[in-house]
Amino acid sequence: MNRLITYRGFEIHVELTPAAEDMFDVTFQIKGSENIEVLGARRARIKLRNGPFSRRWAYLIAEVAGQAAIDLLLGPTD
Repeated sequence: MNRLITYRGFEIHVELTPAAEDMFDVTFQIKGSENIEVLGARRARIKLRNGPFSRRWAYLIAEVAGQAAIDLLLGPTD
């Protein structure tokens, strides 16, 4: 199961993989924006630890992790 979340000109691609009944492992990848050179070769998928998670929780933490990574790269918004 995949979901795409846009944030500050970037795309956060979230992918869930079934791990158990109603539980999922989750990875995310950041793509896009004119600032893509900031990410360089690190645009790999990142697996979130301490899973598996419920579907709802997996999407939420992947979105927050992706947004935090983008905020770290670009700095705070004013």
